[in-house]
Amino acid sequence: MAEPAGETAAPAGERRGRRASGGAAARRASRTGGGAGPQLTYITRKIPVYEVLGEEGLALIEANADRVLEETGIEFREDEEALALWKQAGADVKGERVHFPKGLCRELLKTAPPVFTQHARNPARSVQIGGDATVFAPVYGPPFVRDLEGERRYATIEDFRNFVKLAYLAPSIHHSGGTVCEPVDIAVNKRHLDMVYSHIRYSDKPFMGSVTAPERAEDSVAMAKLVFGDDFVDDNCVLINLINANSPLVFDGTMLGAAKVYARANQACIVSPFILAGAMSPVTVAGTLTQVLAEVLAGAAFTQLCRPGAPVLFGTFAASISMQSGAPTFGTPEPSLVSYGAAQLARRAGLPFRTGGSLCGAKLPDAQAAHESANTINMTLLAGTNFALHSAGWLEGGLVSSYEKFMIDVDQLGVMQAMSQGIDLSDNGQAMDAIAEVGPGSHYLGCAHTQANFQTAFYRSTVADNNSFEQWLAEGGKRVEERANALCRDWLASYQPPDLDPAIDEALLAFIAQKKESMPDAFG
Repeated sequence: MAEPAGETAAPAGERRGRRASGGAAARRASRTGGGAGPQLTYITRKIPVYEVLGEEGLALIEANADRVLEETGIEFREDEEALALWKQAGADVKGERVHFPKGLCRELLKTAPPVFTQHARNPARSVQIGGDATVFAPVYGPPFVRDLEGERRYATIEDFRNFVKLAYLAPSIHHSGGTVCEPVDIAVNKRHLDMVYSHIRYSDKPFMGSVTAPERAEDSVAMAKLVFGDDFVDDNCVLINLINANSPLVFDGTMLGAAKVYARANQACIVSPFILAGAMSPVTVAGTLTQVLAEVLAGAAFTQLCRPGAPVLFGTFAASISMQSGAPTFGTPEPSLVSYGAAQLARRAGLPFRTGGSLCGAKLPDAQAAHESANTINMTLLAGTNFALHSAGWLEGGLVSSYEKFMIDVDQLGVMQAMSQGIDLSDNGQAMDAIAEVGPGSHYLGCAHTQANFQTAFYRSTVADNNSFEQWLAEGGKRVEERANALCRDWLASYQPPDLDPAIDEALLAFIAQKKESMPDAFG
């Protein structure tokens, strides 16, 4: 199994912006997960990261990764140019196997920015990638959807547009994402055009490009240039893209081709080993971390061979497998330990970090889905993750994009936003006037401080029911997924697209029409 990273044909791959970290609107947004309106452009974390490794452990894993790079090596398959670049840089190239002298990859990575901005076509939606910022992006890659009628079926372009609209409306989603589902009703070689256009037309948040073939990456860059202008794209990041290692220890030609296109265009690559521990990495956390670090160092350094200074992220997608059935498992402790450790290694390497999401193996948005997703998304925030794919909508091990699960996850992302702000130690947060006013033996319900703060004091869920049993029963006795279903229908019914310059829209449609006319349909 490979991480869904683009269209069906994918291999292993899966200062215009303002910092909205304060103010009344941001505080309101951090207390709710839903509704089109004020939101945090991205999270500025005010809580410390959680670390599982000390200096000795980190140094050990780094030394082991250096040994893997030098002695075992990494294969760069089906790309003679990549091998030539490595040979020119001083690596030992034997066939498709590249062996790296100690320190070569880290030396190359000195040109990679530790923090950068991904610009949105609406400058107010631009996001910081790196540092103390966390950006939540939706599910990526599933070929199936579970729709609002409860049917599990292949996804269509209409589903794709719907998920883009939902991500646009959600205050706790900061990014439009990429392949939010796989629109199988459009030919494989053409659907990337419709997907990139949908992100541009139906949202004004940042988005991802296609990685399933170099020419599709080139089309994504060309469409971005129609929106932002050639010079702006050359000087700034407007696309972020998922480049998966074909673990263990392989980068294939498709991923390398896409990485070259994006890096040379100064667009961000997430170099992300896809790990199902026990199948694609050792069964131990330390062994997996060693392999992850080696793969990321090699892949990320390659982007700097293509263009020094191109933005690149340290990514990992970590899950384990059932040793009884071989099926992937989610929400378990070992992948969380891998992600916590990888986040520390990323910070030491000076690279922004991607991991996590709201992952589960459940077939429905049920208790299993909730528990596994909660375990994963809590880790995502506490690890200090900078970019989180699969933050909403993931179901069935990544095979399904679920409308109802999307709405439930969006609500939980609002919880994460509130949690990320830490403890308010302002005069209002200290509440000394309230304590003085109420005194011993009374209550705080009617005091001035409570009256002034009750609307924003606590997180308010958009899908949970906290009423009495009698009221819940009188209102239909609905389960959380039923409430999520109704909320989703309301959002889609009320959706209004953001403004888009008609000239840009016309240019995009003309580009798409010309491209589609030049190629025959290719399904499968």
